[in-house]
Amino acid sequence: MAGKTSDKQGDLVFLALGGVGEIGMNLAVYGLGTGRRRRYIAVDMGVAFGHENLPGVEAVLPDIAWLEERADRLEAIFVTHAHEDHFGALFDFWPRFKVPVYMTAFAAGLLEAKRAGEPGAPDIPVTVVRQGERVSAGPFEVEYVPVSHSIPEPNALVIRSFAGTVLHSGDWKIDPTPGLGLPIDEARLAAIGEEGVHALVCDSTNAVREGISPSEADVAEVLKDIIAKARHRVCVTTFASNVARLRAVAEAAAAAGRDVVIVGRAIQRAVDVASELGYLDGLPPFLRQDAYGYLPRDKVVALMTGSQGEPRAALARIVSGDHPAVALSAGDTVIFSSRTIPGNERAVNAIINGLIDLGAEVITDRLGLVHVSGHPRREELRRLYDLVKPQVLVPVHGEALHLHEHAKLGRAAGIGEVVEVRNGDLARLWPSPGEVLSKVGAGQLYRDGRLLLEPERSGVEERRKLAFAGAVFVSLVMTEKGAVADDPELVLVGLPGRDGEGEPMQALLEDVVDETVEQLPKPKRRDEASLREAVRRAVRSQVGQIWGKKPFVAVTVSYM
Repeated sequence: MAGKTSDKQGDLVFLALGGVGEIGMNLAVYGLGTGRRRRYIAVDMGVAFGHENLPGVEAVLPDIAWLEERADRLEAIFVTHAHEDHFGALFDFWPRFKVPVYMTAFAAGLLEAKRAGEPGAPDIPVTVVRQGERVSAGPFEVEYVPVSHSIPEPNALVIRSFAGTVLHSGDWKIDPTPGLGLPIDEARLAAIGEEGVHALVCDSTNAVREGISPSEADVAEVLKDIIAKARHRVCVTTFASNVARLRAVAEAAAAAGRDVVIVGRAIQRAVDVASELGYLDGLPPFLRQDAYGYLPRDKVVALMTGSQGEPRAALARIVSGDHPAVALSAGDTVIFSSRTIPGNERAVNAIINGLIDLGAEVITDRLGLVHVSGHPRREELRRLYDLVKPQVLVPVHGEALHLHEHAKLGRAAGIGEVVEVRNGDLARLWPSPGEVLSKVGAGQLYRDGRLLLEPERSGVEERRKLAFAGAVFVSLVMTEKGAVADDPELVLVGLPGRDGEGEPMQALLEDVVDETVEQLPKPKRRDEASLREAVRRAVRSQVGQIWGKKPFVAVTVSYM
């Protein structure tokens, strides 16, 4: 049973600080009790990745200020699986809590491999749990139940307490042939359903798609056929953590008499961890990238990073011609055994077009079953409802459309209560009725270089403006009596060099600065703030008249 608590009164509440109303950045909190006696557990601490609208931002993280205020009442952090959108924020956040962290062996191995590659990352004392094991944390007991997903050792969490049982699905699908590891344990889920499940907090990613997701075994067969028929090199790019897919590629390569070469550190890390845990037993050895150039073109399969168009990943460097060890030739085949994460479409399309210009044959999931989702479609969701028979459904892990359609599906399936939430909604799950009690802070943080910043303090908005309309920097030197002591200096960044008539922009703006200063009364010339603002407005207005865009303008004034 669940760990003892001094108080069996109060509510069971649920709060998502990330991952509800968006894809990625998953962080859920469960609380039990009343007021300041309420105890909490956190499920996952993930990131979302930066994109072109966030220049300079490597990752987006949930704002955990609300949880930090309750850090003394947080019992533990439970990680469902090792995808970045579920455990990628641990290095940033764990030092603020320093509570026990539970995850399976593969997740722990990947976390340690990440730490080795990130100088200064904290050494998190992880407790490794086996799938099927139960852990007590304050008033909660948490059981790890195997499910199927696109990574080894994915889990649903059965969260038990005096308030009943909650099934937190994590990322899952129904796949009896996942390629490696345990398949989804439907028998255990059915037994839990017979015990009684009060609430199901469930993945909504594919709630708009009817039917059942294809199996990893189906993808393995297609990859085997493509690799067997290829005449020259084959390159496969996929998510590094999808070890079942890596194994399927290796088995297909072996069947075709080809060696597998790893190109990219992320895939190498995943292979190293998976090999230690026995997931790649029985396969020929994987070769390092320096072997690529020595193998005959019809005897190599390269596993490459870069499926999301990352600018420093292997594929992007190959397309730009600056990879130190790998190149592609006309007739080579490149398989995108992945889906494009929303926001990465332009970068991925640029890579694909670059590969085609090199003469490569590019195969994506639009042309064949070279990738399957790790998330449930509608028939799988109905199957889970039948297995666990929840009284309450809380759709999570999805954008607004996914959550809305999942809620409709649950109601149509006869689930008595459907609680629709977004990030920051503190919802009561027990006692019934389930409902949103209040809205708490649930913003975002940007990981930008070595800093973790609130959006308003990050400078990203200013960077976007600079990218759109450039900047002008003006330096004025004045005497204390308000006379010009030296010629103004202007620096133009990102502006056109000439106007529509061919006149140099620099000269035009220098004239505007001179005229503005001359027209100001001497008292205003001696007032730094007035002079600075007058010149700023004049320059910005002049550029707007010439170009139709208004740049960022900074003016500095020195008196001598």
